[in-house]
Amino acid sequence: MAKQLLGKEVTAALNEKIMGQVAELKEKGIEPKLCIIRVGENSSDISYEKGATKRCETLGVAVEKILLPEEVTKEELLAVIDKVNKDTSIHGVLLFRPLPKHLKADQSEIENALDPAKDVDCMTDGSMSGVFTGKPLGFPPCTPQACMEILDYYGIDCKGKNAVVIGRSLVVGKPAAMMLMAKNATVTICHTKTVNTAEIAKNADILVSAAGVLNSLTKDYVRPGQVVIDVSINWDAEKPNSKGGKGAIAGDAVYSEVEPIVEAITPVPGGVGAVTTSVLVGHVVEAAMRTVK
Repeated sequence: MAKQLLGKEVTAALNEKIMGQVAELKEKGIEPKLCIIRVGENSSDISYEKGATKRCETLGVAVEKILLPEEVTKEELLAVIDKVNKDTSIHGVLLFRPLPKHLKADQSEIENALDPAKDVDCMTDGSMSGVFTGKPLGFPPCTPQACMEILDYYGIDCKGKNAVVIGRSLVVGKPAAMMLMAKNATVTICHTKTVNTAEIAKNADILVSAAGVLNSLTKDYVRPGQVVIDVSINWDAEKPNSKGGKGAIAGDAVYSEVEPIVEAITPVPGGVGAVTTSVLVGHVVEAAMRTVK
């Protein structure tokens, strides 16, 4: 039976660290604050907003919400971003994406209008360049950072290990690969055009699955001794839920096949996703700490 890399244990450790940092900041007269900018009424955005707000409140971080109508213009949204950039009481900004269809063509311009110093979820090119260069520019995306926090908490040394990342998005795959490389792993990225992904995955010591495809990680992709980080959040209409019916979230892994083989694995739910919100709050607090002279 594989070791369960549970997110709640990592989150508890992160929260304790964050609360200590918040206390230090408040002693210096600084109250860390997250600004959430939401356009429209997307249900998934609202759900994440509630979770982030609750976590901030629990850890002593203030939250300011700017809720804009679906039909907001580019100019209006840019004006809001300019305002939060100049507001010294705001240390981190979370802008929900994707933006409405009428703003799609301008999304890059809008994203990069944000000051990277306040970009706590790697929305700007400046923050992403920080991930690739190893320089403290902005912050890495919260999800791959959560993967790294799990590896660190459970004492999984990446030095000299073969790491395989399945998925090449800028949200998870590519940043995760760079962050693993920063931990001195030898990294391979697999994607939809990769030949023999299963064979490559089997050679990994650390396997990060971020394909976003339900049941795509089967027993053919794994071997004994591996650590599997299942990043994806998929909907499985056949998976039994807590209410006695069917329909629940699941990762990429066919858990019943993969778990008995590998050495350690993150469950879905209860793994990476459970850590992500605390990483976000931690970024806000770190941003506030960077303002201290």
